[in-house]
Amino acid sequence: MLAVLNTMTPGRRNELNHCQNAKVCIAILSMMDVKVRWNFPLQMLERASRLQEFTREWLQYPIYSDYCPLFTTQDAWIIVKYVIELLRPFRYWTRWMSNWHTIAFHHVITVYNHKFDHMDGVMRALAKKKTKWKENLLFAMKLARQKLSKYYAEVTPTTSMLLYSAYILDPFWKS
Repeated sequence: MLAVLNTMTPGRRNELNHCQNAKVCIAILSMMDVKVRWNFPLQMLERASRLQEFTREWLQYPIYSDYCPLFTTQDAWIIVKYVIELLRPFRYWTRWMSNWHTIAFHHVITVYNHKFDHMDGVMRALAKKKTKWKENLLFAMKLARQKLSKYYAEVTPTTSMLLYSAYILDPFWKS
């Protein structure tokens, strides 16, 4: 809803900025378009979460009162924050691997193991829950784990020699 209202006129964007005056150092706007990557939804959820209080204040303007029922409920914000926490480790490992300025291929198995550990922990915690959205999230995590397992199977064991070669060639371990 926020993106729809912001894209209509630049004046609305300025009004949202006005709501943030003296509350934040740098005004935050909703994300209209970014590079399409797997973590794009995570970035959008984080930005929407940061804008939550300002959006609520912005909707108090009389001209936007018709849009108030569209504002995300408190229960939905709890779900959003939960999903953000679930996805953060994946972004961490993605950035960690992409920031290497040398061969990082030999770290693949370690990264996959951390991702599996994270997903298994989340699924253990969600298995005890009976709330419908948490059951749905558990189902989604199981599907995501299957997808991760498929990718992992393509890395090992047939390519293990390639992994060992990459490890040997890593200049960090050279003396």
